[in-house]
Amino acid sequence: MNDFERHFTYESIPEKPGEELGHPGMTIAFVGNPNCGKTTLFNAYTGANLKTANWPGVTVEGKEGHTTFEGFEVRLVDLPGTYSLTSYTMEEEVARSYVLSGDADVIVDVVDASSLERSLYLTLQLLALGKPVVVALNMMDVVRKRGMEIDIHRLAETLGCPVIPVSARKREGLQPLLHAAYHHKGVRHDPIQHEHAVDDGMPEKHEKYVMVYSPDLEQKIDAVRAEFKKAYPDVRNARWYATKLLEGDVSVRRDYPLELPVLEHSCEGQFIRERYDFISEIVAECVFNRSARAETTDKADRVLTNKYWSIPVFLLIMGGVFALTFVLGDAVKGVFEEWLDAFNGWVADGLDKIGASPMVVSLVCDGAISGVGTVLTFLPNIAILFTALAFLEDSGYMSRVAYVMDGIMGRLGLSGRAFIPMILGFGCTVPAIMSSRTLERMEDRRKVMLVTPFMSCSARLPIYVLFAGLFFDQWAGVVAFSMYVLGILVALLVLLVVRGRDKDPDAGGMLLIELPEYKMPDAHTVWIYVWEKVKDYVTRAGTVIFAASVIMWLLLNFGTAGYVDGDVAQSFGAWLGRLLVPVLAPIGSGDWRLAVALLAGISAKEVVVSSVSVLFGIGGASVGTAALHEALLAIGFGPANALAFMAFCLLYVPCIATIATIATESKSRRYALGAVVFQLVVAWVVAFAVYRVALLFLA
Repeated sequence: MNDFERHFTYESIPEKPGEELGHPGMTIAFVGNPNCGKTTLFNAYTGANLKTANWPGVTVEGKEGHTTFEGFEVRLVDLPGTYSLTSYTMEEEVARSYVLSGDADVIVDVVDASSLERSLYLTLQLLALGKPVVVALNMMDVVRKRGMEIDIHRLAETLGCPVIPVSARKREGLQPLLHAAYHHKGVRHDPIQHEHAVDDGMPEKHEKYVMVYSPDLEQKIDAVRAEFKKAYPDVRNARWYATKLLEGDVSVRRDYPLELPVLEHSCEGQFIRERYDFISEIVAECVFNRSARAETTDKADRVLTNKYWSIPVFLLIMGGVFALTFVLGDAVKGVFEEWLDAFNGWVADGLDKIGASPMVVSLVCDGAISGVGTVLTFLPNIAILFTALAFLEDSGYMSRVAYVMDGIMGRLGLSGRAFIPMILGFGCTVPAIMSSRTLERMEDRRKVMLVTPFMSCSARLPIYVLFAGLFFDQWAGVVAFSMYVLGILVALLVLLVVRGRDKDPDAGGMLLIELPEYKMPDAHTVWIYVWEKVKDYVTRAGTVIFAASVIMWLLLNFGTAGYVDGDVAQSFGAWLGRLLVPVLAPIGSGDWRLAVALLAGISAKEVVVSSVSVLFGIGGASVGTAALHEALLAIGFGPANALAFMAFCLLYVPCIATIATIATESKSRRYALGAVVFQLVVAWVVAFAVYRVALLFLA
């Protein structure tokens, strides 16, 4: 038997399904490495509003969807991207727990066909579980483009499971893959016997395994397996657990302890080497015309991951994104403002005609429509921003940002992986906080939770668009972008300070991340991502922001004496705002209406904009026009005040949903409360500094 044959024996793939397929409905779990196209494939089947991104940790929890096959319902589960079934990170723990649970009838292992060497490591571990596995050989369009060839039949023979070529981006091979998964459900192959030499040449019979290790490792596996079956007779697949015990898997050793001399030292390194040796043999046997890494990717990375140029290029790219957001967004925004003004006037006229009281007209037009309408006018800016971010993510660039930041984060006691939640914070802070689960230590996770709210989420963009547009004209895009840079700098500075209090400041670990080849973003994936964000924004406008606008109107139109009939100074809102004025005056926001707007922003940051509209009595959608500009100038609010106000909105208390997420993820309400207080202090200090410096140049 040669070296290649030693590692596997042929197992035929049945042309027909097993005799007992169970009920026609089934559950399929999608498992694969990050960047293998797993979620794109999942979206192709379900049309689910899920995002794909080129870095680990985006999909931290499994997502579910449904499709049909031959008239029967099929439940699909998209598991987090993972490189192995060894529980080093939260993604790997979630993926392995689900696979071991037995909830899935069939496991679809999504493999990057253009990078089999990396992908097959997980495949071997999945096959070792003894569960029905179908390999989805994804990105076959990339393979064809490079002139590569893969002997799919030989690969299927080698692995002993169906291998189906697909292209998730081009929607190719979807039905054959579903057909293979459906007909592989419940299939149990007859074990095939083979021999390998142990005990001074005495042969010992073994059941057929896809991966057979060297005689030394097989002897250890046999010894541990025998004891494991005695200690845990009800646990299936004792060989897999024996292998994990020998690898020193923390979870398995905790849940299934065994006291054996052979387990005193971990054999993980030897297992890894032999698996990759086998993978090299598989690739040599099944892949032809292998090409080197794409030249365009190498050329681009010479600049984009360069030690000196990478960060300036990143800032330049993001600056371009925000310039585009303002130039195109403001052009469309004007049309939205005209429509909403017309709608507001039409509603007011209609209410007058039916004899509605002035209070009802004010509630509907000045409260609900003005508040919600103001936020909706920024929808073009939001859509353009997320289109640009989705393009960068799906092209493969954003993973380079985490790689580039690894050196800086290392000096702060963290790995580049910790920068990933901060990047995600540009979209929404809640999933960004949840993605901190990818970090192993709770200390590191809490550090990230502390500073991620300093990233400018999409909800803050309307604030920047409003105040930068009012006071900085053609420089509005630069000013708004400066807020994003300021958030990153403050976050890094806080991490530097916190690192000094860490008991083990160098325990942040190292970054393990793949730098995928650059590719043209998939239009369907970009559309799903943008649609999800736009839908969420509109939903918030119709729920949280609507409710907050109505509450704000009530606070401004009622006081201790009842309905104030336009005398806002006697309202409950004015009373609350005046309590905060002494605190906010030193940072240039000494008007009670601004204080109330900031207070309202705790529900959702977009509410700051709608509250300003209601508080200053600016009707319709004209909040971004001269009317509000004149009202603010009348109270002494100028460019320096606007800069400080934006800086405070950037850094002060995150929204209620984020606070609740921090409490949940940190497992401590006390920590969440402390984080809120800390963020308030940081926001005030930074806003004070910005205001004082800005007065020197913008007075």
